[in-house]
Amino acid sequence: MEEKYLICEDSLEGIFTGIYEAYALREGHEHVHIQIGEEENFRLFAVYLHIMPDPVKTEKVVQTLRSRLGEHVYHTLCRAAASCYPDKGEAVYRTVVDGLTAGSGRRVLGNFKNPYVARCFELARFTANEAHYEIEFIRFQELAPEKTGKSAVLFSRIGPKNNVVPFVMPHFADRLSIENFMVYDENRKLFGVHPAKEDWYLVSAGEEFTLKEPDLSEKEADYQELFRAFHRTIGIKSRENRKLQRQMCAYRYQDYMVEFAQKG
Repeated sequence: MEEKYLICEDSLEGIFTGIYEAYALREGHEHVHIQIGEEENFRLFAVYLHIMPDPVKTEKVVQTLRSRLGEHVYHTLCRAAASCYPDKGEAVYRTVVDGLTAGSGRRVLGNFKNPYVARCFELARFTANEAHYEIEFIRFQELAPEKTGKSAVLFSRIGPKNNVVPFVMPHFADRLSIENFMVYDENRKLFGVHPAKEDWYLVSAGEEFTLKEPDLSEKEADYQELFRAFHRTIGIKSRENRKLQRQMCAYRYQDYMVEFAQKG
């Protein structure tokens, strides 16, 4: 039987739509695969089907996963789908098949003898770990309210490997509920936007978008320099350990942290 590859968009909606279409084929799952994006070389004796994200089909998959596999499994699948590795589509799909079709049910994440389940768990943990680090290392800047005549806005720029903005926004929305703030993922050109006292949402800026250097409030630069001075002063030179510092806070996080930035 010929192999069928469902080519999906690199998004949760894209992967879940692909899962819906894989079940809709009604050809079993042994010869059906989910692939994120195009490959450079096509396989022989394979059929490629391009799947467009569909919010209705995505919602049907979400409801099925929540009701039959449980919230814990559903959130793990979401974190795995947010990872940066190209094999995530196949791993999530095969894990869903194991849970819904093979009979593992709500215990599917314990079935580590299935390599796809083990890979899905690994991808989800990778995303969750990075989201945890971003929550600890995110630094907000206050943008200049005098430029717009509106309330101040807190802004943070990050560059994560995985799509962690949907997982860090609830944390800050809970703790900064009365603030206007944004978290910008420059690798995906994705904004997490939180209007004060309202629900947060995601905005894709598009491939052509270029972020200009934001205008800071009058006091922001002073506070930043004060924080850098505190960071320099509190350290003990004789006990400085750069290798350990990199282990605890990698360079890719330090690039976005005020205390490691040079005075600008």
